[in-house]
Amino acid sequence: MAYWLVKSEPFKYSWDQFVIDKKTFWDGVRNYGARNNLKAMKKGDEVLFYHSNEGIEIVGIAKVAKEFYQDPTTEEAAWVVVDLKPIRKLKNAVPLDVIKKDGRLANMDLVRLGRLSVQTVKDEEWKIVMELAGEK
Repeated sequence: MAYWLVKSEPFKYSWDQFVIDKKTFWDGVRNYGARNNLKAMKKGDEVLFYHSNEGIEIVGIAKVAKEFYQDPTTEEAAWVVVDLKPIRKLKNAVPLDVIKKDGRLANMDLVRLGRLSVQTVKDEEWKIVMELAGEK
């Protein structure tokens, strides 16, 4: 299993709305690096849900429910989506400033590639984020 992080501005699509919807396709990705990450996701992979611009924190865990397929919001073949479903809200949200201050996460994509909307998360980074969130 691999780990990932997706970003969403809460006013556009929040964790709370995701929970209400129970499932969504992750659309609107128009960056080739982020698109390649969507294509690499496998069913069952776990995904950190990050609120960007407002909140600026990791708030929950989702799971890949369906692997990539054509983005239904565009006819351009280059763009894809995956289906995600919420698993649980984190006990404690993990703010970006806490992540940046933790030297163990200095190489995390969230720190290095701040603008990328779909990112990889290494196993060790996942464990550290779970620790910071108060998860067992």
